[in-house]
Amino acid sequence: MVSSFMFRPVHIEAAAAKGKPCADLDCLFISRKEKRAIAMSDTAPFAPESGSPSSVLPTERPRRYVFLLLERFTMISFAAAIEPLRLANQLSRKTHYSWKLVGEGFRDGHGIARCSNGTALAIDSGLEEGSREDTILVCGGLHVAQATTRPILAWLRREARRGARIGALCTGTWTLAEAGLLHGRRATIHWENQDGLAEKFPDIEMIRSVFVEDGNILTAAGGTAAIDLMLRQISRDQGSDLAARVADQMIHTSIRTEDDHQRLSIPTRIGVRHPRLATIVARMEGNLEDPISPAQLAADAGISPRQLERLFARYLGRSPKRYYMEIRLERARNLLLQTDMSVIEIALACGFASAAHFSKCYRASYGTTPYRQRGTQEPAAL
Repeated sequence: MVSSFMFRPVHIEAAAAKGKPCADLDCLFISRKEKRAIAMSDTAPFAPESGSPSSVLPTERPRRYVFLLLERFTMISFAAAIEPLRLANQLSRKTHYSWKLVGEGFRDGHGIARCSNGTALAIDSGLEEGSREDTILVCGGLHVAQATTRPILAWLRREARRGARIGALCTGTWTLAEAGLLHGRRATIHWENQDGLAEKFPDIEMIRSVFVEDGNILTAAGGTAAIDLMLRQISRDQGSDLAARVADQMIHTSIRTEDDHQRLSIPTRIGVRHPRLATIVARMEGNLEDPISPAQLAADAGISPRQLERLFARYLGRSPKRYYMEIRLERARNLLLQTDMSVIEIALACGFASAAHFSKCYRASYGTTPYRQRGTQEPAAL
């Protein structure tokens, strides 16, 4: 069956010229009442099959999204979530979605929220009681622990009890966890923050995908992952046709799902397409708390220790031991900046036998000690 979407521009032009609605069921110029009447007739042109995306009618009331902007939230995640909603309205010429921005900084009828790049956005209200039909999205960013205040936690718990659907973008997942809303749930967060969240909240099932939906809880990893999360919502609400048009408008050429991982593949990240090397690096990344010896890595890969050394020297410019140390220290740095774990706890979590050995290796790599590092620099957030 040929979709009438292919002919929509012609129908719109003809309808505009005639000054009356087009007879095409899928035309934007047709009213809902007329559309139902045509659909019930035997002569409905290009009538869509029942349940097909083009047969989905817009909801009677716009779905409202409430964006809670934490202090120093990340602009890219916020824009990636709100722009698909705007485009869905624009492309369909119907108000399927509405939204408002809320935050703690609302006083005397006005307020702002400052994002991680220093830009300030005006917010519409403070932490007011909403509707159970709302979807609340917590927009996190830098220093999320400090931005997660008691009033925010109390408001989120209250709205959750009221039945609102609640989600988080980027490090906003941390805020939901602090509020106790992710206990026993599946969730995701930006890959750089996953280790810290997993250490502090071991009861959360950490999923390393771009977004996760678990009942009425939504989490997106940060960066452009919110685009895919919102396209999923638009597709479910209004059909895949509209979601595809929104993606096309955003030049988002590959719509990701919950099955897609956040990070690039190991060969892409290390810039080398060598299957055996990629397998060894994956084993290293998966065993940071209990490092595997170079001899065991070589044996598991079916090569000799000397071949392992040559492989790393040729493609990565360093020894296997040095490379392994670098990724362990990178994890340690993230834990230092993102958690309140003690230095010895971080040392053990990253495969070091003592705090002294950890401090020595850390200083050799970063030029400072773990104790001085803590609280002096900001972790990246997208």
